[in-house]
Amino acid sequence: MSQVKGLCVMDVDGTLLLEEVIDLLGREAGREEEISLITSRAMRGELDFETSLRERVALLKGLPDSVFDTVFNSIHLSPNAQKFISILQKNGILVGLVSGGFIPIVDRLAKSLGIAHFSANQLEVKDGFLTGKSVGEIVTAQVKKATLEKWRMELEIPRERTIAIGDGANDLLMLKSAGISIAFCAKEIVKVEIACHVDTRDLLEVLPLIDFLE
Repeated sequence: MSQVKGLCVMDVDGTLLLEEVIDLLGREAGREEEISLITSRAMRGELDFETSLRERVALLKGLPDSVFDTVFNSIHLSPNAQKFISILQKNGILVGLVSGGFIPIVDRLAKSLGIAHFSANQLEVKDGFLTGKSVGEIVTAQVKKATLEKWRMELEIPRERTIAIGDGANDLLMLKSAGISIAFCAKEIVKVEIACHVDTRDLLEVLPLIDFLE
């Protein structure tokens, strides 16, 4: 049996982070307004996530890959994120990140927080510039749910000891498949379907909702 006592899978943009990384990339490309509008509609469940992501990524064509350094330096963690993750890890709860965002940001973010499990989208880069395309599977709502299930099975953790935290429509399937589902500063579509929500942007507010913390 696994020594891990639980699994907490978190969305990144808008949950772990205050910002939506795709919108920040859009700002660098001079297309922020256009991209933000599509992001908002996708998070409210008005647009298909995969189609909307491909549409937004296409607008980033021509950006230098150094843009990831610029954007990484301008993101902010939600209040008490680091403390929240440390408390979970000290209690034997493995933390994983699943993101509709991008590997160059999520990889660095995960490393900075001591998180080994993460999944995000990869953008195609040629000769140092974004091509406006993604590579491989897109992290959709279905993929987020499947990732939680995959990690849970690998770690041999019962469903009731899994926690999912998210804010957008593309987090709903993952939230519904976890033992404890928390809509964190979430869009209305999520709050309607997930009974448990935290509306104060402070991740420590999530701790009392986890009933298997020691």
